[in-house]
Amino acid sequence: MVITCWGARGSIPVSGKEYLKYGGSTTCMEIRTKDDETIIIDAGSGIRRLGNKLLQEDRKKYSIIFTHAHWDHILGFPFFKPIYIKGTHIDMFGCPFAQESVKQIISRTMDHPNFPVNFDDINAKMSYHGACKEAFSIRSLTVTPILLSHPNKGIGYKFVEGDRCFVFLTDNELGYKHPGGLDYQDYLDFSSGADLLIHDSEFTEEEYRVTRKWGHSVYPDALKLALEAQVKKFGLFHHNQERTDAALDRIVEDCQRTIGESKASLECFAAYEGMEIRL
Repeated sequence: MVITCWGARGSIPVSGKEYLKYGGSTTCMEIRTKDDETIIIDAGSGIRRLGNKLLQEDRKKYSIIFTHAHWDHILGFPFFKPIYIKGTHIDMFGCPFAQESVKQIISRTMDHPNFPVNFDDINAKMSYHGACKEAFSIRSLTVTPILLSHPNKGIGYKFVEGDRCFVFLTDNELGYKHPGGLDYQDYLDFSSGADLLIHDSEFTEEEYRVTRKWGHSVYPDALKLALEAQVKKFGLFHHNQERTDAALDRIVEDCQRTIGESKASLECFAAYEGMEIRL
């Protein structure tokens, strides 16, 4: 399993010299399986560059899995060039929650007057599948969903291939249980022993005095989860739009200091655009 990050920013894309190291694109992850299947998680602005790569590789069949329908996780879809190419086939997975269907989650990004191209005019063939409660398989990859603690609800996922496990819990507030969300112990059990955990770590404790109930975790809580779940690698994710490279470096250093004090062997980093992890 090869995991590539195409966007790790939260809420809104950002640009500027202070964001060059970790990048400014919003959520988009790619998984390549041992069968060379391509699975995409979310369609934030990072999916634009991924689409260009898939065209260069002449790949025309893949799956997209959505965590939820908030704008920063779907805004890149109209700029995903493969959808305009005949012969492209995409399997769509997600849980619609407030929407009527997975199709509505993505089609509304192209509703008039917000976008000049009609959704019905794109050339890709798309198949839609629910992914709310039950585990499902994409050939060699087993995907297990879990409800997130987030306003308007959301879904996190565990990806297992052979003896390798990747857990992705973006937009998950560990310090407050939103309607539909689960208890801390549930996320601990879900993440236990994972080779890689990528978890929402948007806020500092000082920021959280204002942002509590906004649907995102303070990074010490996410680190605590990683340590208690005894995962091998932990990636901070959904970086705040104001978080500069230097500020993220300081957060990583603080996490590594905590890990050292606990005498754990956890590898900790902040996810960045272009990051590739092989499990």
